[in-house]
Amino acid sequence: MNLMDRIHQDPLRRDLPPFRPGDTVRVHVRVTEGDKQRIQVFEGVVIRRRGRGPSATFTVRKISSGVGVERVFPIESPNVTKLEIKSRGHVRRSRLYYLRSLRGKKARLRSKVRDLSALVAPEPEEPEPAPPVAEEAPEEPAAEAAAADEAPAEEATEEKAEG
Repeated sequence: MNLMDRIHQDPLRRDLPPFRPGDTVRVHVRVTEGDKQRIQVFEGVVIRRRGRGPSATFTVRKISSGVGVERVFPIESPNVTKLEIKSRGHVRRSRLYYLRSLRGKKARLRSKVRDLSALVAPEPEEPEPAPPVAEEAPEEPAAEAAAADEAPAEEATEEKAEG
């Protein structure tokens, strides 16, 4: 058994979400500078996926200071710590190399998820059932009357104290 067969026997990475070309992603990459490590975020459009298994890669393209930058990431790399999908693009190709020649608004991709709320009729709201009416006990009005008698007495004592 050679080395490549041993590598291919390892289980594939399952922590990355399923993404496709056309998706805008944020790739969190571990960068080593000297003896220090930090996480750097690379955000752009996936323009291709290549290969299967542990040797699979994906290419992300972004525009930085007016210059197009493409970066190839191995899917199974331990340096790719996290991948977030920001939006899904609706494309009909698996290789989006035509984005390299487009600039500005023409380089945008249509969104895959569309808002269909305007096309769907609103559902009629059902009236809420009225709460059951409890029979009033004779004690409650007496308690309210007693509270009403106490309130004017308190106001009168306050007026006398002020005057």
